[in-house]
Amino acid sequence: MNKKIVVAYSGGLDTSVIIKWLKDNYKCEIIACIVDVGQKENYEEIKKRAILSGASKSYVIDAKEEFAKDYIFPALKANAIYEGKYLLGTALARPLIAKKVIDIANKEKAYAVAHGATGKGNDQVRFELSFRVLNPDIKIIAPWREWNLKSREDEIEYAKKHRIDIPVTTEKPYSTDANLWHISYEGGILENLDSSLPEDIFQLTVSPEKAPDKPTYIELSFEKGIPVAINTKTYSPATLIENLNRIGGRNGIGRIDIVENRLIGMKARNIYECPAGTILHISHRELESLVLDRDTTHYKELIALKYAELIYYGLWYSRLKMCFDNFIEKTQEYVTGSIKLKLYKGNISICSRKSKYSLYSKDLATFDRSNYDHKDATGFLKLFGLPLEIESILRKSK
Repeated sequence: MNKKIVVAYSGGLDTSVIIKWLKDNYKCEIIACIVDVGQKENYEEIKKRAILSGASKSYVIDAKEEFAKDYIFPALKANAIYEGKYLLGTALARPLIAKKVIDIANKEKAYAVAHGATGKGNDQVRFELSFRVLNPDIKIIAPWREWNLKSREDEIEYAKKHRIDIPVTTEKPYSTDANLWHISYEGGILENLDSSLPEDIFQLTVSPEKAPDKPTYIELSFEKGIPVAINTKTYSPATLIENLNRIGGRNGIGRIDIVENRLIGMKARNIYECPAGTILHISHRELESLVLDRDTTHYKELIALKYAELIYYGLWYSRLKMCFDNFIEKTQEYVTGSIKLKLYKGNISICSRKSKYSLYSKDLATFDRSNYDHKDATGFLKLFGLPLEIESILRKSK
């Protein structure tokens, strides 16, 4: 029987080389699975590249709305940001791509799936843990852990030797990964921590210096933690993010330069552009500050750190993450309202916060006359400080 391997195919250097290598080394039929999570690629060209590289068939799956609704927005509701900077664009896309690859593998009755992640990075974990949950019986092939190619330069030479069309050159060797939520850049010239970033790498954002001299004002509306409208106009999840990317990008919003701790144990420099994500995270947190009580807010901050870590570590389909989802969903019950923002040369300022579920009482918080009786604090302070007072008395007596 002719065996089949389904490749998570992007059309980039790694996966284009992998199709040829798999076909030669495994003697199998190779099927390319291309998942559109907002890359804005020429998919007919990518399908053609897959076939020319040796694939017998290629699928293109439009998953943009699913990506936004079922992967990005849950992370947004959780306020999940890894190490205070990374908005998890690639980490969120991988479990969805893995799901679609497994769907095609099941449809084609393939015995194996393959991915182009290296043995150094996080993506190998994200892909493979997802594969194993979604189809425990599938064989997983990771060419970077098998072949003799040691670098992207080796891959480029391999591609030239076998006349494989690739979109990367040795003059511009850094790697990019784009989707609806962000574009990431890593490797090559970016690995020099002493160097400033070359302006020509950026695709979504202008530099703050070149942003308009007049601020842009926008109002974002949320329903139960989910962004639904810009300036009162409603959009689908993916379309809303695309519009915010344009608005934020032209105002220089969303550039991130981070040396992050990879799961495998090494540090790596990564550059991200995430205009929509930056705007939405700030807006969502501001709305939560208005409607959530103190204890829920503080406990949710602890959950956010762990939730981000689970996503980064490839544990999207884990039991713990699912349990957190139930908690987070409950916290979003009253996260409905609007936030007005000023965008100006890379900066975001809050202009107003509104919610019919607001817990803010001006009459209570004011320093002017109110019904608050300051004498009530005396008993509170006595009881709140009682453990400290008792310990001090007893320690001194001994």
